[in-house]
Amino acid sequence: MKYYILFGPPGAGKGTQATAMAEKFNLCHISTGELLRAEINAGTELGVQAAALINNGKLVPDEVVEGMIASRFASVKGVDGFLLDGFPRTLKQAEALDELLDEDGEVVTAVISIMIPDEMIVERIQGRALKEGRADDASLATIQHRIDTYHAQTEPLIAYYKARGKYREVNGVGSIEEVREAIFNLF
Repeated sequence: MKYYILFGPPGAGKGTQATAMAEKFNLCHISTGELLRAEINAGTELGVQAAALINNGKLVPDEVVEGMIASRFASVKGVDGFLLDGFPRTLKQAEALDELLDEDGEVVTAVISIMIPDEMIVERIQGRALKEGRADDASLATIQHRIDTYHAQTEPLIAYYKARGKYREVNGVGSIEEVREAIFNLF
């Protein structure tokens, strides 16, 4: 089984590229954001807790996200692998993912990183908020907090995966098709 991580700052285009990657390479796309939004929309206890955190630009507790991921790994059949989008976001989560995969004798296959500058992050997230009506993306203060959180907590994963020979980076500036072609060339 293959385990890919789609990586990059908020607004880099991970969700946009994930669908095409999943289709082309027969991968199950696991978006932690979509999983959490489904819980929020369903009004579950987890959804109510997650909404309060997300609306303040904070991350949902690791054990909750890890449990959702493990459940998907166990329940999805008929794919050649998984494409994780939005997980891991911290070194602790990366280590937990390594432990989870190790239980089945598996490892992360590769990390595909889509990189864009901070100014473009703000522009893209604000555009997405208007287009999709996503309240969690509407406030400039929330967007800046997400950027700061990315730099402080998630960016250290670059060194973590580079040290393991798993990190691959593409320039996320350009058309959707140009970025997609660059990603596909990594496989």
